Amino acid sequence: MTRMIRIFDTTLRDGEQSPGASMNVEEKVMVAKQLARLGVDIIEAGFAYSSPGDFEAVRRIAQEVEGPTICSLARARPEDIDRAWEALKGAPKVRIHTFLSTSDIHLKHQFRMTREEAKRRAVEMVQRARSYVDDVEFSPMDASRSDPAYLYEVIEAVIAAGAGTVNIPDTVGYAVPQEFGALIKGICDKVPNAKQAVISVHCHNDLGVAVANSLAAVMNGAGQVECTINGIGERAGNTSLEEIVMGLRTRKDFYQADTQVRTEEIAKTSRLVSKITGMVVQPNKAIVGANAFAHTSGIHQDGLLKDKTTYEIMRPESIGLVESKMVMGKLSGRHAFRQRLEELGYQLTDEELNHAFERFKKLADQKKEIYEEDLEVIVSEELAKMSERILLKSFHVESGTDRVPTATVELEIDGQAVKQSGSGDGPVDAIYRTIAAMTKTKSKLLMFGVNAITGGTDAQGEVSVRLEEDGRTVSGHGADTDIITAAARAYLNALNRLAYMASKQAESQKVRLI
Repeated sequence: MTRMIRIFDTTLRDGEQSPGASMNVEEKVMVAKQLARLGVDIIEAGFAYSSPGDFEAVRRIAQEVEGPTICSLARARPEDIDRAWEALKGAPKVRIHTFLSTSDIHLKHQFRMTREEAKRRAVEMVQRARSYVDDVEFSPMDASRSDPAYLYEVIEAVIAAGAGTVNIPDTVGYAVPQEFGALIKGICDKVPNAKQAVISVHCHNDLGVAVANSLAAVMNGAGQVECTINGIGERAGNTSLEEIVMGLRTRKDFYQADTQVRTEEIAKTSRLVSKITGMVVQPNKAIVGANAFAHTSGIHQDGLLKDKTTYEIMRPESIGLVESKMVMGKLSGRHAFRQRLEELGYQLTDEELNHAFERFKKLADQKKEIYEEDLEVIVSEELAKMSERILLKSFHVESGTDRVPTATVELEIDGQAVKQSGSGDGPVDAIYRTIAAMTKTKSKLLMFGVNAITGGTDAQGEVSVRLEEDGRTVSGHGADTDIITAAARAYLNALNRLAYMASKQAESQKVRLI
C-alpha cells in the first residue's frame, strides 16, 4: 500500500533565514497562496513572536490562504505560545509548532538547563499550546546529536501531553542517512505511544544529504517531511521540497509512499520563490535547474529521439515545464487580461489589476509576443510591492568605446526629487555609483546576475543583485526589455529592502532558530 506523506513547507520561516532572502508581508502572502495551489499540507507562515512583521504575515496568511494548515513557530516560552495563538486565532486550520533542544550540547551551553528541566518545560508548553489549538507540533531541537534514551523520554512525554506531531530535526546537518534512518526507526519502535503522533523530520543540508536523510526517514516510518522550495534555508539550506516530492513520486515502487502535491505547479513555484528572494537556482539543481532536462551527449540525444524513457526518468511536463506559449498581445483588453491571470491562478484587486495592466500594455509595445513567464513577472512585482523610500523617475546613460560611461539619474527619495550625474567603469556601474552617491548608501554589492525570462532578442531581462550593509544582506530584482533599466530597478529594489530590514530590526531583533 502507498502511504501518503505530509509535506510541511517552511520556505516562509526557515527559508527566509537564508542571507538576503528576507520577504515582506505581501511577498509572503503571495508565496503562501502559490504553496496552497501546489498542494502542500502545512505552511509554516513564520515566527509570530519574533517581530511585528512576522506576526502580521502569519495573521494574514492564516486568514487569507485556503487549503493547507497554517502554522506558527514558537519557542517553548509562554509569551511565544500566546503570541502564536493571537496570530492564528479565527482561522479554520491552524497549528502551533513549539520546540526546545534535547542535546546536551545545547542544554549546557545555550539553554543552561538540566535534562529534567527541559523535559518539564517541553510538556508544559505543549499543554499550553493545546489549550489554544488541537493541532500541536513539538520539535526536540538538535535531535540527531541527542542521547537516544533521553530523546525517547521527551518524545513520549510530549505526545502524552497532546503533541499530534513530533518533528525530529537534524538542526546542524550532522546526520548521515543510515544513522538518521535508524534514529527514526528507534523512535517508532521504542517510544511506547509513538503511533499516537505523526513522526516528522526537518533536515539541514550542511553535508549535502538533507534529501537523502529525509528519504531514509520515510523508509523507517516518518509520516511528514519539512522542506523548502529550491532547498533554501539557514546556512547550506534545507531539504528540497521538489526533490522529496519527485523522488517519492518517481520511485513510488521503492518507497511505497507519495504526497498530495500537484507536481505540475513545481516549476512555477520555484520561479516565484527564486524571483522574490533573489536566490538564483543553480543550473544543475535537480528537478528545477535549467539543465535538469537538458541532454547534450550525442548518445543521450539519439536515445531520446527514439524513446523518451531511454534517458528521462520523469517528464518535464510533470513539474509544469512546458513550451512557452504566447498568451496576450498589445490589442488584448482588460477583461481578457484579468481572465488569463485567473487561469494562471492569480486573483488581483481592481487597483492591482489596473497597475498590472498598465505594465502589460507598456511591455506589449516593447515586444511582439507576451508569454506566461512575462505575465508572472508583471504580477509578482505588482503583488509584492512594499513601501518604497526611493523611486526611479528617469535616467540617461552615455557609453561607448571612446568615452567614459556617465549616467544622469533622477530619483524621488522620501518624496523629494533629486537629480545627479556620475561616471563608472560601464553603464551599469555608472548608474549604481550615481545612485549610491544620491542615497548615501554604504552597502556592498555582493552579487550581480542577469537572466533572460523568455527567448528572443526582445525578451525581458531579469537582473538579480545582492547587497550587504551593517550586517544585513538583501536581494533585489528588476525586469525590463532594457537590461540597463532592469539593473537600475534591481539595485533600487535592494536598497528599499535594506531600508525595510532596518525598520524591521528596529521593531524587534529577529530570532533565527531551528
